[in-house]
Amino acid sequence: MKALRNLLDHVGHHFEKGGKLARFFPLFEAVDTFFYTPPDITRTGAHVRDALDLKRMMILVVIAALPCVFMAMYNTGLQANLAIDPAKAAELVGWRHDVLRLFGVGYSSASIGANVVHGALYFLPLYVVTMVVGLSWEAAFSIIRGHGGINEGFFVTGILFPLILPPTTPLWQAALGISFGVVLAKEVFGGTGMNFVNVALAARAFLFFAYPAEISGDQVWTAVPPGFAVDGFSGATVLAQIRQATGPFADLNLSWWQAFAGLEKGSMGETSALACLIGAAILIGTGVGSWRLMAGVTLGTIAMASLFNFIGSATNPYFAVPFWWHMVAGGWAFGTVFMVTDPVTAPFTETGKWIYGALIGAFVVLIRVVNPAYPECMMLVILFMNVMAPVIDYGMIKANITRRMKRRAEN
Repeated sequence: MKALRNLLDHVGHHFEKGGKLARFFPLFEAVDTFFYTPPDITRTGAHVRDALDLKRMMILVVIAALPCVFMAMYNTGLQANLAIDPAKAAELVGWRHDVLRLFGVGYSSASIGANVVHGALYFLPLYVVTMVVGLSWEAAFSIIRGHGGINEGFFVTGILFPLILPPTTPLWQAALGISFGVVLAKEVFGGTGMNFVNVALAARAFLFFAYPAEISGDQVWTAVPPGFAVDGFSGATVLAQIRQATGPFADLNLSWWQAFAGLEKGSMGETSALACLIGAAILIGTGVGSWRLMAGVTLGTIAMASLFNFIGSATNPYFAVPFWWHMVAGGWAFGTVFMVTDPVTAPFTETGKWIYGALIGAFVVLIRVVNPAYPECMMLVILFMNVMAPVIDYGMIKANITRRMKRRAEN
């Protein structure tokens, strides 16, 4: 790092104002602040809502997401290897399969290495495209606005976005989605700390409505080319299996522990509640993630699921789904840990956090049960509540002002 610094110092004078390459000064400054903390820094909170050191907070969130990254690669490869017909494996074409053959990895679902490598060939390209395109937009807006810095906040968005995508998402769609998220959900509102909805979720929502065939359905969750799957293969997720059930929920013979570990079909990084739980422990232990928000979602989920369990239904199996199944199915755990706790889009009042989280948990269960045609609703519920967060804070503040005025009047 010292040698890099010396090189930057040596080249830097050419970029300084008045130098030969002065017009590229903002770009040089952006690169310099990417590696080092600039001499001029804010002495107060970087956000209106949060006073934590931004760089340290972002790095901790990235670290907390690493267990989900590992499970994204392992489970993506596992589901693909389980689905591929061994008799047709030699006929698979494409650069990913060429790489697997080059290194002799194979398609054994019993091999951890084979699963991780196979899954990495789907996750890493999406991650690289997301980072390159997203950072390019960040650098462009940085240079246009003349503040000379690439914001570290995108490193969180950059790692969360591919984790909430199906493994079969085309790379060009990932580039288009993250462009929408960065530009239209963040930069047009002023950049970091000014976005009123979660950037990664906004990017995925754009893809969901613009290209529903590549972001929903049963076939997008398993990276198997058409015609190469074993006989009887079903790409349905746990939530879809419940929706398609014709009998009681108890007759489905689903494994809760398997769903908890994340060995099910779904978006790459969302399937493992265990990995999300490890991330939650890191975020809560470091003070980066609000435990009140996570607890609020949990309580809302328990209350609404218990209510539907009590009501019951002879025709809708979702009424019988207990709250502990809601917590391991779909994107509930990932959304609760990494999306709900976004300090920019969540309420900043302590009571507001409980209300915000509880409403998210309750709405997710409500939509899953009442509208089983769209059971994976965690994303849209969080986006909806992002919009309502300022209203919740406003109500909490007004209530507090009213209490204080009343107390003062009494004295």
